[in-house]
Amino acid sequence: MIPHCRRTRWTLLCAISVLSSLAQGPDSQRLVESGQVEVAGQTVPYLIRRLPLNAFPDLPSGVVEHLNQRNCLIPQSYEAHHPENVVHASLERPGSSDWAVLCSTDGEVSLLVFFGSAPDRPVVLATVPEKERLERHDSSGVLGFDWAIDPASPDAVQQARSGMERKPPRPDHDALADVIIDRKTVYRFFSKGKWTLLDMP
Repeated sequence: MIPHCRRTRWTLLCAISVLSSLAQGPDSQRLVESGQVEVAGQTVPYLIRRLPLNAFPDLPSGVVEHLNQRNCLIPQSYEAHHPENVVHASLERPGSSDWAVLCSTDGEVSLLVFFGSAPDRPVVLATVPEKERLERHDSSGVLGFDWAIDPASPDAVQQARSGMERKPPRPDHDALADVIIDRKTVYRFFSKGKWTLLDMP
């Protein structure tokens, strides 16, 4: 289940303020990409929106420096109404301060995790061509980006497991919800030195 905060809408004033500030940034030419792709033998339009790193002022400077070295922009899902796809959570262990980011660069998107214990050595959990994460989502027929990440607290994980006859033990720290909008959510969990996918119904 996608956390409720993803569904909240910004006020018009906030949206205008953000868009105005982004339009003046050095990466403005890469913030909105439109074009056409071939789907089942037909040419279909698409639109991908991205945000620069300065749209996420809480990111630690060391993480920002690494993302800048990769020339990262942060892709936004087609349903985004506030800056998303940058996550702060306790992903390594209880109480840790860690970050997960979707990084778009050179036509690919990578899911990166920066543990507070090793902020200069991010883990790459997945990398896919950006145009493979496009989905039709409204009557316009225009494809939009359908990948998002969210923090998943132990309680949120157990709630997502509500349909299981026998629930596994409650995790002791946060998981990372890896979301294909309106289709599927998997929960990535770090324990005993490795990442696994949590059992779900």
